[in-house]
This record gives sequence, C-alpha cells and structure tokens, in this order.
Amino acid sequence: MIRRSRWVLAAGASGTAICLSVLAGWQRGGSLAERLVWVAISVVLVVSAHLLPALVRDAPPRIRIVTIVLWVACMAIACFGHATFFLLAQRHAGELRAGAVPKVESLSGRDLTAVMAARAGVIDQLATATARPCHRDCPRLAARRITLAAKLDALEAEASEIQHQQAADARAAERRDALAADPVTARLATLLGTTTARVDLLSGLAFAAVLESVACVLWTVALRSQPSIRDAASVASLVAESHASDRPPVTPLPAELSSDPDVTRLASDVAAGQVRPTVADIRRHLSCSQARAVALRRRLAELDLPA
Repeated sequence: MIRRSRWVLAAGASGTAICLSVLAGWQRGGSLAERLVWVAISVVLVVSAHLLPALVRDAPPRIRIVTIVLWVACMAIACFGHATFFLLAQRHAGELRAGAVPKVESLSGRDLTAVMAARAGVIDQLATATARPCHRDCPRLAARRITLAAKLDALEAEASEIQHQQAADARAAERRDALAADPVTARLATLLGTTTARVDLLSGLAFAAVLESVACVLWTVALRSQPSIRDAASVASLVAESHASDRPPVTPLPAELSSDPDVTRLASDVAAGQVRPTVADIRRHLSCSQARAVALRRRLAELDLPA
C-alpha cells in the first residue's frame, strides 16, 4: 500500500508538472509547429528533472557530477516554464475579473477639448454682441444675445457631463486595475513595499520550485524502494540455497531397481517427504491398483526407506 502510494504521488506530481509545461509551451509558440516544439522540449526537460536523481544514484562519480549539472539546468528551465504559466494564468484571471466591471457609455460624441473650444467661441461672440450698441434693429440684436447665452449654457452643460463621464471612467479603470491584480498578491506587495509584478514572479517561481522538488523526491523514493537486479539475483540465489539445504538428500537407486520408472519416481517422492511409503499412500499417489502398490512397497523395502 505504501509503495503504491509513492507511485501514485510521484505520477501525480509529474503529471501536473507536465500539464503546466504543455500549457506554457503552447502559449509561447506562434505557429502550430513552434508550439509543438516548445511542448516537446518542455516535457523532456521536466521528465529529465524528475527522474535523473533516481536513475543515476548508483552511477560512477564522474557521471553523477555531470548529471547534477544537467539536473540543475533542467530544474531552472522547468521552473521558468512553470512561472510563465502562473503569470499568464494570473493575467487571464485578472482580465476576466476586470471584464465584469461595466463600461460607461459615452453620451456625447465630442471630447472635452472640442466642447471647450466651441464654448470659448460662443463666449467671444456673446461678448461682442453684448458690447455692440443698439441703434437700430434692437430686437434682432437682443435675440442674438439670448441665442448665444443659451448656446453657452448648453456647451457648459455638455462640458460638465463630459467631466462627470471622465470621472466615472477613471473610477471604473481604477476598479478594473484593482480587480486585475490578485487580492492576496496586492496586499502582500503593499505589505512588503514592492510591486505586484515582482510578487507574482517570485510566487510563480516558488510554486514551480516546490512542485519540481516534490516530484524529484517522490520519484527518488519510489524507484529506490524497488530492488535492483543485482539485489534480486542475490536474494534468489539465497532462497535457492536455503531450499536446497532444507531438502533431504535423495538416496541413489541401485542399477537393478532403476529400470522401473515408478520405483524411481516413488523413491524420489518418498525421500522428498511428499508421500509415505505405505501401500495406501502409494496407491493414492500413483493411482495404481492394490497389487501394484504392494509390489512397489516391496521394492522400496529393498532400499531400506523408512516406513
């Protein structure tokens, strides 16, 4: 049960790491061929990082030193790939959270700059109309003044509306930015006095390093629990020797009695303790008749076998 648990945990850790590497490699590439190459490289490096410590534990020192260098390189590249996945996953999750904030629709087709420019022109026209003396056609001049004043009020209302909309857009943008960052990461960054991007990178590298280390340890323990071929051969030879030492020696048959195969077989079985040299047991053991069993018992008696 414990051995099976080791294999299950090791396979689960490696499977998780391989999935992360596949997703990270797939997101790195552009075309299909590039993505497949990135995925293949990532999978090979992850599997190598997990199995190298267990596979070379009995290797010569020179090979182990070279393997350690390669293992460190594989671990670094694997952790980098996992960190890439974590960062991309956090960014996608932030985009989904930020997308839940409704966007404020613009009610005016113009921006604030255009409205303020038009307002300045109306103010200039109104000032000119107000300063003009009324010698003739005074009703028309008064109407123009009223029209310009109303137009100025409309432009001021439009400018105020645009300013309110810009403030609402700014609040929505701040809310989206707050939702885009992971809440725990944002609070941790504030506590440490650093940026959220640095905390995301460090946390991704930490998760990747822990996952890779756990997978390496589990595979080392799982493969170490299996006996090697040399140990298995030694155990098999010891078992064979113990069985051979426990088996009683077989008394060789005389030449005149070895011509009957039933006598030879029966003598060997009696010497091995598989059957007692009685008529009933001989008959049951060889499935022969009573007379044949009696004759075989007499032949065995000539060999001085214990009854």
